[in-house]
Amino acid sequence: MKLTFIGGGGVRTPLAVAATLRRAQRLGLEELCLMDVDAERLHIFGALSREVASAAGSPVRITLTTDAREALEDVRYVITTFRVGAERGRVLDERIALRHGVLGQETTGAGGFAMAMRSIPAILDYSDLLEKVSPGAWIINFTNPAGLVTQALRDRGFCRSIGICDSANGAQHAVAAWLGVDEKRLRAEVFGLNHLSWARRVLLDGEEDVLTSLLREPAFLDGTLLRLFAPELVQAIGMWLNEYLYYYYYSDRALQEIAAQEKTRGEEVLEWNRQLLRQLRAIDVAHSPQAAREAYNAYMARRVATYMEHDESAAPSSGQGQQHPAGDGSHTPSQAPDDEGYAGVALGVIESIETGETLYTALNVPNAGAIACMRPDDVVEVSCLVDGDGVHPLPIGAVHEPQELLMRTVKLYERLAVRAILDRSRATAARALMVHPLVLSYSRATELVDEYLAAHATYVGAWE
Repeated sequence: MKLTFIGGGGVRTPLAVAATLRRAQRLGLEELCLMDVDAERLHIFGALSREVASAAGSPVRITLTTDAREALEDVRYVITTFRVGAERGRVLDERIALRHGVLGQETTGAGGFAMAMRSIPAILDYSDLLEKVSPGAWIINFTNPAGLVTQALRDRGFCRSIGICDSANGAQHAVAAWLGVDEKRLRAEVFGLNHLSWARRVLLDGEEDVLTSLLREPAFLDGTLLRLFAPELVQAIGMWLNEYLYYYYYSDRALQEIAAQEKTRGEEVLEWNRQLLRQLRAIDVAHSPQAAREAYNAYMARRVATYMEHDESAAPSSGQGQQHPAGDGSHTPSQAPDDEGYAGVALGVIESIETGETLYTALNVPNAGAIACMRPDDVVEVSCLVDGDGVHPLPIGAVHEPQELLMRTVKLYERLAVRAILDRSRATAARALMVHPLVLSYSRATELVDEYLAAHATYVGAWE
């Protein structure tokens, strides 16, 4: 079997490759292809990935290419994890939003729309090519904003597409770590949208709900990213909160704190990535693989340690958790079990489809009746059963009105955003952003659209 990563020159690729190689035998994997439009980054992180394979003694052939057709020919699964405009695009997205007095977060609100403007046309081009050269192949999408991009794929009619996110299974990871049990014994009831989801229960062995009591346990809250939220808020809602809900429930604090920082998160990441690339160029991976791995591991440790750091400094604390950002029983959402990150989610899905072994996980898929208030073709983030027959969303039914109204509002924004991007329409884009709870104003939405189109003209072209 051949598996391809589109965005193979990304900094997380060596970790994803390591995770993939650990599962290679179970997947029947023969070739792992890394594709990227940035030849230098592909060369550097491809070389590091090959060193990972060599150290593991893996027989899997790792190929590198900048040619999309070559990457997609004879492939069974494609994992998309690319960033059009690279880190510089993220910086522009964040800074433009902040100049207009709205949250500058890369996947949520105005910043998320700007990223979608660049991501959606690119992934649709890849999906069209994939249909020609490898009909029947799957796209497992991690390109952000993941839910919105997956909605566009589904609206285009590409049915073998799934959206994945590190944070979708945060409740299951946290509860398993806290209780010291195998995650396979737990089933979380997750519902919502990407970066806008809740888990209302976590069942142990399919029977006992173990989440409800933990939400009243201060030590548990402080040992997880629930420490971002006031304990009384968590208890009032009575569910696990995806950490990105912080931007909605604390929108004023989040905006104030991010605006007060000397650098946005994107600017930090841009600087760190440049430093890492300079180090790896100087080291030369082929000649000093150990030094290259050490430099890379130090970089990743820094990234993980500072996840949502801007937001934690403004968040309410119920105890000591703020001083221990990786407190007992927790890990960041950028890491799945065994540090496999997004690759662990994608590979779990692939393995279940290939082997028929049942997997319970939260994914971004068409609702198909799972959540009562959402349309059948709405891409939602929901608990799913994955097996040899594919992906099946599990029934959630009715949800509480506050969650329903927020979900429906943001989904309206998403549908308008997809339409705007496909039609290249300024007017529809402004309508989309004015619907979003973090923008709302028509005049502000119009200015944001105009400025984003000007900033990213190289990638998005002219709009009507």
